[in-house]
Amino acid sequence: MSRALRALAWVTGIACVAIGLFHVIAGNAAIPGESDAGATIDSLGRFFGAIFTGYGLAWLWAARQHPVPAHAVRWLAAVFLLGAAGRLLSLATHGWPHPFQVALTVIELALPPIWFWLADADERTTRRPVQETP
Repeated sequence: MSRALRALAWVTGIACVAIGLFHVIAGNAAIPGESDAGATIDSLGRFFGAIFTGYGLAWLWAARQHPVPAHAVRWLAAVFLLGAAGRLLSLATHGWPHPFQVALTVIELALPPIWFWLADADERTTRRPVQETP
């Protein structure tokens, strides 16, 4: 479980940094179906890309800690879940987005329960008493 936590934190961190930087660099072109959305959406998307890059860096920071801090994993998972809640609110208010956004919503709803379940796996492993050999 501890290895799964650390690996998933690394994968999430790298993915979020890559996605965030892609949004900073590509602007509207990074948003499916919105390549000509205008300057306001381009500015907003690039700003949120930078924020998402920082979010990914927070995951990478957590993955590098020994043990991986459960409180950090829970907070980062909660932020991810809040993003999914925002997407659901948008769906309820404005209808179905691009299918890629729907797929992201599914991921954002599926991963947080896994994070909450794994959050203290590394801390539990670290707390186990070392058994002496005879």
